[in-house]
Amino acid sequence: MQTFDFTPFYRSTVGFDRLFSRLDSVVGQEPKTYPPYNIEKIGDNAYRISIAVAGFSAGDIAIEAKENSLTVKGAKAQEADDKAREFLHRGIAERAFELRFQLAEYVEVAGASLENGLLHIELKRELPESKKARQIAIGTAAPRTIEDKATVN
Repeated sequence: MQTFDFTPFYRSTVGFDRLFSRLDSVVGQEPKTYPPYNIEKIGDNAYRISIAVAGFSAGDIAIEAKENSLTVKGAKAQEADDKAREFLHRGIAERAFELRFQLAEYVEVAGASLENGLLHIELKRELPESKKARQIAIGTAAPRTIEDKATVN
């Protein structure tokens, strides 16, 4: 695999050093492929992560949001009758998994639901009022005339 050196970008950008640090850390990692998931943008400030969790119940899945990180863990509890089950073909994977997502600033988990074998995690981005764009009025100074200068003295 080819490696990339992002150090030239550090000196030509301001405030994006975290971006290149993340790129440095991601380059050497293999992408996680189990379970499969989708990330959708469903509005201007709304997102949804859909994870295929066939065979898992709501009690088998744990979702944890901490700072700018979202972790989804799934582990199937061992059942007593699992030994008695004899599979001729086993195509539904029930192995444990852990997915981690890095969330942008001000993105929070709004809720989660499990339906038809898909776990939907709703995310919402809410900027504080101090971070929202606002219009700045431009004031103009009145031109000074000779009469104005005489009254100042």
